[in-house]
Amino acid sequence: MVKKVKRKEDPIIELKDVWKIYKMGLVEVPAVQGLNLKIYPHEFVAIMGPSGSGKSTTMNMVGCLDVPTKGQIFLNGQDISTLHESDLAHIRGRTIGFVFQQFNLMPSLTALENIILPMTFQGVLPLDREKRGRKVLTMVGLEDRMHHKPAELSGGQQQRVAIARSLANDPDVILADEPTGNLDTTTGHEIIDMLYDLNKEGKTVIMVTHDKDIADRAKRTVQLKDGKIVDGGN
Repeated sequence: MVKKVKRKEDPIIELKDVWKIYKMGLVEVPAVQGLNLKIYPHEFVAIMGPSGSGKSTTMNMVGCLDVPTKGQIFLNGQDISTLHESDLAHIRGRTIGFVFQQFNLMPSLTALENIILPMTFQGVLPLDREKRGRKVLTMVGLEDRMHHKPAELSGGQQQRVAIARSLANDPDVILADEPTGNLDTTTGHEIIDMLYDLNKEGKTVIMVTHDKDIADRAKRTVQLKDGKIVDGGN
């Protein structure tokens, strides 16, 4: 069992009695049921559970990609549960960076252009966009691959580009959904090392994974089962 520690700082993310219920015809299917969870600044949290446990649903709501059926989600003290999509999009762009299992890179764009894209949506000036893009690509060791398109990169390199893209707008929180799922073991551990280093540098990292060895690198593991937290909550 995870030992609970009394904390002085406010949580960066808080879920209060959060439910997500999907309607399938006349049947209601609860994906998550009454989640209560606090994630604090600079934590590295792994969310684990079997298929159908509600991991991805929880991640989508924490990441402002979806809203709860009922309950409240707070990000930096702001209730985001009832915000309109335009407001959610702004918060996503400024506060949260995403790393996906499938990389989700634009195939027609170079590595640098993929990283510049989210800054474009936030109104960053062109010269500042390119400067930031080059900087984060250098941070992930791909300064010599800036002008390569995804098809010209290995899976590990594509995921490094995805991590660089997640850092484009210097977010407080990095959400990684099965970030090693499409990678071999050695490359997967390199990606986790990178997330671990970002956490040490001050980023809050929340990672969904089914791999216990990967989850063990996190500082706290939250276990989900049947849409409920069974361990690691607070």
